[in-house]
Amino acid sequence: MTSPAPARAYRRLSVEERRRQLLEAALSLFAVRAPDEVSLDDVAEAAGVSRPLVYRYFPGGKQQLYEAALRSAAADLEQCFAEPPDGPLTLRLGNALDRYLAFVDQHDAGFSALLQGGSVVETSRTTAIVDGVRRAAAEHILAHLEVAGASGPRLRMTVRMWITSVEAASLIWLDEEKQPPLDELRDWLVEQFMAVLVAAAGRDPQTAEAVRAALAMETSDGPAGSLARRVLPVVSDAAHLL
Repeated sequence: MTSPAPARAYRRLSVEERRRQLLEAALSLFAVRAPDEVSLDDVAEAAGVSRPLVYRYFPGGKQQLYEAALRSAAADLEQCFAEPPDGPLTLRLGNALDRYLAFVDQHDAGFSALLQGGSVVETSRTTAIVDGVRRAAAEHILAHLEVAGASGPRLRMTVRMWITSVEAASLIWLDEEKQPPLDELRDWLVEQFMAVLVAAAGRDPQTAEAVRAALAMETSDGPAGSLARRVLPVVSDAAHLL
């Protein structure tokens, strides 16, 4: 007589494991649909659990789940700019942007709702979470610039303006059916950062000091050298302005 097949062992998830499972299910849905288009039933189905179980972990309902998912995404994004302080600045920025743009690519249509608002569930708390990502990114970049003492308002504004432009470029890239290719977009954004730094250096001694230190570490065959070779012939025609 054949023995019955043993029942498959069931592993009960810990509270943290279950919560992470629900957040991952929510984020996977937000990657393709705006949060206001995702219901708790959708999240429960994606996670393979019941709706009451979702409420057990997120008694505040959809708003609480959305904010928790946003915090999870924000934590991932903040780490994108955590790059070791080694090598030329342009290469460090390029590595950070590779991670940031990979996140944008992975979350696709949900990126706007996750990080730019535009959702019916947006609140002052969600706005604060998103702003925290921007501020954390700015602090990472300012640390890479290695300015002497506290960064001044002009340098901070320059860095924060560039971060805003990165967000805008990411949204436009999605709207333009992910064109140009990611590596080209990354290089373009790095070059724009160097360009706005140089422009700000003409008005701010602290930024000028940061630019000099950064350029001293660049190489002729690197991003900064390539940018200089392409730009100098253009601006040389403006010598009559000097």
